[in-house]
Amino acid sequence: MGTTEDQRRKFEALDRDALQKHQLASLNRLLAKVLPQNEFYAHKLSDCKIPLENIDELDFWPTTIKEELQPATADPFVANRTYPTDHYVRYHQTSGTRGRPLVVLDTATDWKWWIDCWKFVLDAADIKTHDRVLLAFSFGPFIGFWSAFDALQERGVMAIPTGGMGSLARLEMIRRAGATVLFCTPTYALRLAEIAREHQIQLEQLPIEKIVVAGEPGGSVPSIRARIESAWQATVLDHAGATELGAWGYPDTQRRGLHVLESEFIAEFISVATGRRAESGELSRLVLTTLGREGAPLVRYQTGDLVRPDWSHAADNRFVLLEGGVLGRADDMMIIRGVNVFPSSIEQILHSFPEVVEYRMTARRRTAMDELMIEVEDHLMQPARIAEELKLQLGLSVEVHCVPAMSLPRFEGKGKRFVDERNETSTNEA
Repeated sequence: MGTTEDQRRKFEALDRDALQKHQLASLNRLLAKVLPQNEFYAHKLSDCKIPLENIDELDFWPTTIKEELQPATADPFVANRTYPTDHYVRYHQTSGTRGRPLVVLDTATDWKWWIDCWKFVLDAADIKTHDRVLLAFSFGPFIGFWSAFDALQERGVMAIPTGGMGSLARLEMIRRAGATVLFCTPTYALRLAEIAREHQIQLEQLPIEKIVVAGEPGGSVPSIRARIESAWQATVLDHAGATELGAWGYPDTQRRGLHVLESEFIAEFISVATGRRAESGELSRLVLTTLGREGAPLVRYQTGDLVRPDWSHAADNRFVLLEGGVLGRADDMMIIRGVNVFPSSIEQILHSFPEVVEYRMTARRRTAMDELMIEVEDHLMQPARIAEELKLQLGLSVEVHCVPAMSLPRFEGKGKRFVDERNETSTNEA
């Protein structure tokens, strides 16, 4: 198993008909192999016609949601696994930022598939054997950049782990090891920049040339990307993945957003407005089907991500483009005075103010409407100018307050800058 760069380029160049034929064959092959042993999907797809004759037949199949994957018994592992536990060699779990963590297992074959998916990211970032890549994450059970680490080693690239290190020690490691590439979350790239300022470290004098980010919106958001690039004097590249799915998205050459890795995933887009198949450019809920993960397959998985698909882009890579990357989470969308607003849209505006160091957004519900309050650490202590820009760009009056420096939390992994109290508020009012 394994793909060469030429093979990956051939997949990217397939026209839509050829790509769907490849996807159809891959899905039928996967189902034929796993359904005899996968009780979860044998039951869930029992009324579906298998094998599929056309990829469009998926429209009539049931979707899968994250809550279904939680085991119903004392068994700690995901419900959709195919084999007995002794077939698995990798143990990872979701971050738990949205409910109880899922424990997801991978076979050796599945892990190789993960690494092959990551090669598309490495290609897009043009990472070569002479690079030295520092991975700034904890190396705990959260999937983080584990597959990236192994993909780098397979490519012959020096991979530098920094689990357990503090931020200052990681900055020193970059200098000492001569790291040319940094892998981290967008939040942590900004946090490292903040630590560097506090200790009079000149980031532009460090050897970092590229920063590959994931885990949260930011790498495809122009203002956030620009802020990271300005601080580091390095190029920022985005990618997307999930513990239960795999590494499914990687940046396009012009950094307008993310390509879905359609040779390994079937992507469907459900219009937020109509609930039907979305048109190009329409705000949509992303649904993914894995094509290479035998040990824990997912069919029509509702990711919860909101995106805008674009099939009309003129590029050598014909995989669907998600303009602006992942725009936000469906369950984070707020309705403020009749206007749909996403935390990522607000973050983009906040990051346009270089004096804003950190922030926190709190959503509450009053009657049928949501309201939003924003706290900012602002060197200028002028919240009115921020509120004015939010009103100009969003058409909304938002409450903005300044708080003391260093009073808001900092994050190494996924940032938790959006506090959703809407359900709590609704319960109290009831």
